[in-house]
This record gives sequence, structure tokens and C-alpha cells, in this order.
Amino acid sequence: MLAKTFGGAVYGVSASLITIEVNVGQGKKFWMSGLPDSAVKESEHRVESSIKYHGYTMPRNKVVVNLAPADLRKEGSAYDLPIALGVLKASDQLVTEQLDQYIVMGELSLDGLLRPIKGILPIAIEARKQGYKGFILPKENADEAAIVNNLDVIGVETIKEAIDFLEGTKNITPLVKDTRDIFFNSINGYEADFSNVQGQENIKRAMEIAAAGGHNMIMIGPPGAGKTMLAKRLPSILPPLTLQEALETTKIHSVAGRLNSNSLIATRPFRSPHHTISDVALVGGGGIPQPGEISLAHNGVLFLDELPEFQRSVLEVMRQPLEERRVTISRARISVDFPSNFMLIASMNPCPCGYYNHPDKECVCGPGVVQRYLNKVSGPLLDRIDLHVEVTPVSFDEMVADRKAESSDQIRERIIGARKIQLDRFNGDEEIHSNAMMQSQKVKKICQINEAGRTLLKTAMEKLGLSARAYDRILKVSRTIADLAGSENIKIEHLAEAIQYRSLDREGWAG
Repeated sequence: MLAKTFGGAVYGVSASLITIEVNVGQGKKFWMSGLPDSAVKESEHRVESSIKYHGYTMPRNKVVVNLAPADLRKEGSAYDLPIALGVLKASDQLVTEQLDQYIVMGELSLDGLLRPIKGILPIAIEARKQGYKGFILPKENADEAAIVNNLDVIGVETIKEAIDFLEGTKNITPLVKDTRDIFFNSINGYEADFSNVQGQENIKRAMEIAAAGGHNMIMIGPPGAGKTMLAKRLPSILPPLTLQEALETTKIHSVAGRLNSNSLIATRPFRSPHHTISDVALVGGGGIPQPGEISLAHNGVLFLDELPEFQRSVLEVMRQPLEERRVTISRARISVDFPSNFMLIASMNPCPCGYYNHPDKECVCGPGVVQRYLNKVSGPLLDRIDLHVEVTPVSFDEMVADRKAESSDQIRERIIGARKIQLDRFNGDEEIHSNAMMQSQKVKKICQINEAGRTLLKTAMEKLGLSARAYDRILKVSRTIADLAGSENIKIEHLAEAIQYRSLDREGWAG
């Protein structure tokens, strides 16, 4: 007898539905086809043990399992439950007419318990899109699937529970969650706040500009100046995620198996990988393509502390994702895209000892050492960073001052206002949502400056020795400063402030 169950496979951050066909006929062997990997092939033993544990029998006839479409590779242990139910249905041990109405996924243990799997959210979204009534899955994954509305989410703990539900002998109430309620209740979940940062007003201002325009930023300063502390607070002043952005971000974390709460991610992610990270871990990849840190930071912040300590090859692979805001992982049989629209925030010491240009301490690095240290960060990567900011240590008087600093909420209000101006400006252009995303042609059209501004910019480039790549960056940053000020035109004071944020482009900065 032939039986069919339905599951899903995740490729990138999207899912394809898989039909699991099981035929029990004459013969004595278990066959599996449809490009299964080793984990899928081993399901025979898990299925047999879990079926027997609950009093059913594994057919001793020929059992053929086909995973269709056969030209897509199937990976992982999540097909255990649909294969087991298909075997029971094909051998007349499961009597139900509901099996074709549900997507079924789950890994079985030898005693029939269901273990959680990853990539549930994309499969649930695809199931609703294809018109399935519901989704039968491990109970630990039910919260994640319930993010998708209009889909009956049936969380079960054992294969026996799934069988009883399908046969109608056990009633399981579908898990229902109000996605919008979860989203709006979790939207302001940041612990770190700018209100408890004393001093560093110039760095806070630079971060406000970076957040308002979506600009990448690098901080250069001595150890203990507060670079990491400030970077960790940046997500708290970014505009809140939209529901669509929250779903996109949650899908990526679901595919990577990083959803600790199995629920919607409603705050902007902050990823801070260690400098020993490999290029595959940073951008994604592996035998089974998985999202890397740049995709896990999608719609949020990627913070690279001690930038020159990262391997050069690791930093260079970021160049294309920074430009295109997505990364393509290609393998012999498959090519997948992972979104990677993130803000890059980097920090570094000015030299190996950390005290070059320090107001009080003397640098002990030898001649040429500072320049060699800075050269570890390539020009093409710096070309994609709009703001270069020097961080100086906070004085004792500033540290003990009673003055109350601005809170993240107050700063965020100004940033939301500036972003609204940008959205109105780029209305109709799906590729551009902030000033940082403008290409050169768009910069010339939108970032118009008057004669006084051109004179100032020319003088700055000649006197400070700014590189040609600084030109577009200065114009984009000055446009963001003007938006924060509510100004329709870029004024000379906006340009002057933007010029300050190009430290590493100045000739002779490193001596």
C-alpha cells in the first residue's frame, strides 16, 4: 500500500515542501531514495525502534521511502516523524484521513520521544502559503511555528501523541499566539542605555549620525576608552524593527538554530564575534550552507572589536556583502542567498601598544610600526566605512559628574525623525532605505552643496590630504547631519562636521 506524508526542507532562509512517499510491498528490504544524506538514511533504525516501543510493528515486507522532489538534497533528522507515520499508514496500522492536511516534522529518539529541530519558521510560512491546515511538530518548536497565523500548530511530545491526534482519539488544542502582541510587547527590550554613559559626547554624536543614516563606523582609541561599551549601546538608539524585519531576522536565527526562546525576535540583533573567527563562520557556508555572523546581524549591528587582529582574509570576504547587503553561498549542487543588511561598527587601538596620540601616555612603538599596524585594515574595507572617529579617555571629573546624560529613548526619537525624512525621500526605491545605501549617481543628485560648501570641501581635501574615496562619504554623512537638523539643504556647518569624521583618510595621521 502507498501512503504520503508531507514535510519541508530549508534552503537558505526559504523552505520547499517535500512529499514523503512510503510503499509497503513484496520483498524484505528497506530502501530510501530522493538524495537523502546520512542522517536521513539512519532514520530507518530510529523509526523502527520508536514504532516498536509504542506497540506497533515494523513491516517485514519491502519498504520503499521516496523523498520528492528527488533532485533536491534532503538533510538532517527532521524527517523521522513523517517517515514513521508514512510507514504506519502504508502498513494499515494508522487509520486516518487527515495526514494529507498537515506538514509533519520531527526527530525521533529510540523510545518515540520527539526532539526539537531547527528551521521551523520558514517551513511554517511555506505551509500556510501552500494552504495546509496545520503543522505537527515537536512541542519544543511549537512557540516558534505559532508565530505564523492561520495555521494549526500541533505540538506533540511523542509519536504516540501524533498517532492519537490523527486518529481522533486525543484532542490537542492548536497553539495560538498573537504575533503583533508579542512583537509590540518585546520591542523595547534593551538593557544597555546611553543614560549611564558619562562623557564621550562627541562619540555619542557620531553614533547618533551613524544610526540616523545607517552608516558604518570605526572607532580608534586607547584601551579602556569605552569603545566596546558605547558599541553595545548602539542598538538601543536604532529605529525599532518593523514586524516584517522582525520576521526576516527570526527566520535567519531559526535556520541557524539560534532561537533560544523559540519566539519572535523583536529587538535589533547585536553580534560581536571574536577576532579568531574563520571566514566561513563570519559570512556563512559549510557543507550544508548555514548563515554566518553577518547574516545573524541582519537588521542589526555587527561589532568587530580589535579590527586589525582579525585575519585579513576574514575581513576581505565582507567587502561584497557590505556592498550588496546579501551573501551568496555556492556549492556544486546548490546556491543559496542569505540576507546581510547590517551596520558594521568596528573598533581598534591606534597602534600595537595602544597609546599613539594618547593625551597623557607615551607610545612605545618603533618607527613605522603604527603604519604597519593600520595597514592590516585594507583600503577597500575602509572605503565602505563612512565614519572614522577618534576616542579619547574620559577624565576623572567627567566620570564622577552628577550630570544626567541623555537616554537612548531621547536620542532614538531624533533618529526616527531623520529616518522618516529619508524614507520619504527614497519613496518608491525598494533598494534604498537610508542615506548610507545611496550609490554615487544618487549622491550627486541628492547631496547638492552650494559654492561655499564646495570651497570648504576642496580646502579640506587639499589641506588634510583626504583621499578621493572620502568625497562621497563626506557628502552622505553631511546629508544625514542635515536630516537630523531638519534642514532641506546641506549647509556649510553640516559639511564641516562630516569632514571631522574621516580621521584615517588624513595624510600623516599615523606619523
